[in-house]
Amino acid sequence: MTNMIALKEWAIVCKALEEGKQILLLRKGGIMEFRKGFEIKHFEFFLYPTYEHQSKESIKDEYKKELETLLSSGYDNNKKYNKNTINLYAKVKDIIEIPDKTKLLNLQNYHIWNQEYVTSRMNYNPSKPLYMLLLRIYKLKDPLVIDVKDEWSGCKSWLDIDIEKNWEDFDSEQYSGKHIMNEKIAENNIVNNKKALIHPVLNEDRFNEIFNHIKEAILVK
Repeated sequence: MTNMIALKEWAIVCKALEEGKQILLLRKGGIMEFRKGFEIKHFEFFLYPTYEHQSKESIKDEYKKELETLLSSGYDNNKKYNKNTINLYAKVKDIIEIPDKTKLLNLQNYHIWNQEYVTSRMNYNPSKPLYMLLLRIYKLKDPLVIDVKDEWSGCKSWLDIDIEKNWEDFDSEQYSGKHIMNEKIAENNIVNNKKALIHPVLNEDRFNEIFNHIKEAILVK
């Protein structure tokens, strides 16, 4: 049994990340909060899809049908057996403070939330800044089906999950929970390696294109 770190995120957002429709997450508190300010707690982690708090009223119209499909396609079965399925691994490529609502408007083409929701996130607890995480997303070759623990419910960002997959079969400096891989190995070997556990959702060129567009959108005055 191997202990790994996972970050809770809406299931519909995990779906968008998996399909390459977005590469960013927004966080205010929770994910990184210490006495001296904000620090990111983990730079690599699994993404744990949660059905708490997500709603059709918070996402763009074109994704509402997808949320309905997601809820009807597997959630009830997982809930019945107290299981959850993890499909994604994430690597933080940058973290940027969003200073004002104008910058949020510039990002509206790069995520699935509607403007009312992201504005509410900005307004929540105004003494704390809103952060954007830019993520390189990797899809697991074989999904992890894990037991759900009662203590994971509620407003908790980070989870310690136990998995039975033999991640230790791979070089610990490249494939462990702390150092999943270096970029060269990811691009050159992972996709074609039959023993690989994960592969990037977007190729390097496409990821860099979106990454740079988002950075430019933030810098626009």
